[in-house]
Amino acid sequence: MTTPVDHCPGLDPADAADRTSATADGPTDLSGERLPDAPLQFRVADRVATLPPYLFARINQLTYQRRRAGHDIIDMSMGNPSDAPSQAVIDKLAEAANDPRNHGYAPPLGIMSLRREVASRYLKKWGVRLDPESQVICTLGSKEGFGHLCLATIGPGDGVVVPAPSYPAHVYGVALAGGTAHLIDTTDPARYLSEIARIGETKRPKMVIVNFPHNPTATVVGPDFYRDVVRLALRYGFMVVSDLAYADVTYDGYSTPSILSVEGGDRVAVEFTTMSKGFNMAGWRVGFCAGNRDIVKALGTIKTYYDYGMYRPIQIAAIVALRHGEADVESQAKIYERRRDVLCEGLARVGWPVAVPKASMFVWARMPEPLVGRMSSMDFATKLLEEADVAVSPGAGFGTAGEGHVRMALIENESRLRQAVRQIGRSLAGDLRPSLTS
Repeated sequence: MTTPVDHCPGLDPADAADRTSATADGPTDLSGERLPDAPLQFRVADRVATLPPYLFARINQLTYQRRRAGHDIIDMSMGNPSDAPSQAVIDKLAEAANDPRNHGYAPPLGIMSLRREVASRYLKKWGVRLDPESQVICTLGSKEGFGHLCLATIGPGDGVVVPAPSYPAHVYGVALAGGTAHLIDTTDPARYLSEIARIGETKRPKMVIVNFPHNPTATVVGPDFYRDVVRLALRYGFMVVSDLAYADVTYDGYSTPSILSVEGGDRVAVEFTTMSKGFNMAGWRVGFCAGNRDIVKALGTIKTYYDYGMYRPIQIAAIVALRHGEADVESQAKIYERRRDVLCEGLARVGWPVAVPKASMFVWARMPEPLVGRMSSMDFATKLLEEADVAVSPGAGFGTAGEGHVRMALIENESRLRQAVRQIGRSLAGDLRPSLTS
């Protein structure tokens, strides 16, 4: 008689893990009953099932295939900084990682020294006084922070105004929390404000997202815009979330304002900042949420249930970067500015004039006029990849408002960008009329 494995004293759990046997007819359980051959099908949650296909997947796959085939792809499709942080920051990370005291769980809201440093930067950069204990917390990048904030503040049926064209995380962070996104064109900030007022009169949104410098279009605003947003928020009772991810990447004397610097800003708003761009710490995942105490507290509550905070040595290195790295941030902005000039001037020479951004690490370009209407932005991006070995993001990846455009990230060096212009010029030679020789 065979003893059931559940009752075999001393049986290694690993040996008991598989309680089925295989026969010529297929797997059976211990009683000899035939088990189904096909894998079980599990139904995912509605919040996942309703997400649309990832529209950049086709470009990513084509890029991968062409690289496997030996092509040298100049990749401007993703805003992934290619430059390194300052050596002092890297050295501090290594020093802190070699301290055995730094390898335990870190506070989920961030160590207090880092939160103080964030408050200090707000005071120096924008003249904003923040209580680091109640008005600042650390997040695993601004994207994670925004997603968790939606879970903390948005529920089924809540309306949220989202800029369009849309950074996907803004739309789907709302959707995953059960909210309803109201997409409004943000390329004309005055019209964006008037649309917010119109929606405020009828649908009373719970949240309004503002994102300037805007991803993907690089649209910028001045302080007056935020004064008007705060007035609308106080009138209609909605919270404001400002995504300031590209605050440190500005050109031609433009300076990014903060909503927290205008009167009443901290009564209605929180703001996300990040060290990914200006400090070249994208993979480090260091972001911050600052502003309204109640909203910050709600985000902190969610974070305590979801994570144990970022690795302490990274936080220690981030303190050094914030304390001593402003010159490095300004230098990096100059690097992006030179890349912007190389790309925009070069494209104009080959007959494809594009809008020159005042901020962000992106060029948002309307497709060449002869091609608008003849092909989609996905088809155009595919054409550039297959004929010019240049990868860009199709505007449709940012929603229907992005159709007819492509986004190009300034992550390649100046030499590579010049090469990209030459290859694009050859690809589009039959469609464009160059104003000058390339």
